[in-house]
Amino acid sequence: MKLRVILADDHPFVLLGVRAALEMHAGVTVVGEAATPISLIRLLQSTPCDVLVTDLTMPEESGAVEDGLNLVRRIRSGWPSLHIVVMTALTNTAILRAIVSDSVVSTLSKMETMDELWQAIEAASRGKVYIGRSIIEALAQPPDEACDLPPVPRLSRRQAEVIRLFVRGQSISEIAIALGCHRRTVTRQKREAMAKLGVANDPGLFAYVRAHGVSVS
Repeated sequence: MKLRVILADDHPFVLLGVRAALEMHAGVTVVGEAATPISLIRLLQSTPCDVLVTDLTMPEESGAVEDGLNLVRRIRSGWPSLHIVVMTALTNTAILRAIVSDSVVSTLSKMETMDELWQAIEAASRGKVYIGRSIIEALAQPPDEACDLPPVPRLSRRQAEVIRLFVRGQSISEIAIALGCHRRTVTRQKREAMAKLGVANDPGLFAYVRAHGVSVS
């Protein structure tokens, strides 16, 4: 019986490349692909599979980006027997630690070879957890050598307030109304806070806040 795999990534060329690489293995078949969290959930509801290979930073059709860790946990809750391999382009070691701390999910960098992805899929199919070499090397670096900002950078009170409201699910417009300021001001404060925290996108921000909280200067 072939190993059934579902692929999830918002980049078509990534899906194309991974599918082509996996289909070279006689023991695997790609049974479906998804490009958004919602389409992935719908696919899982209709298509049995053994291993899910998913990106952590897929936006919805609206452009909103769901917290990837919450998505993985929702999938684990709904499909407890499904084995999950997370592929990520994130490099912030604080975020990587938050991902790897979920000790039943295999994780590897998108910079890894397709051979290593196959190793991760094989390991996951046997119920083993596989952590990619690049991620192991990044997490093994001493804090002063890692490519991160200090572990818990301090934000201004307004930056911290913006971030707290944002990770609670409020939009930029809703935050602007709540704080009595312009949307552009909120966007700037969010961008400056993310730069201090060393994250480049919303999933990274969610993961960082979950791992470290928000510290005010």
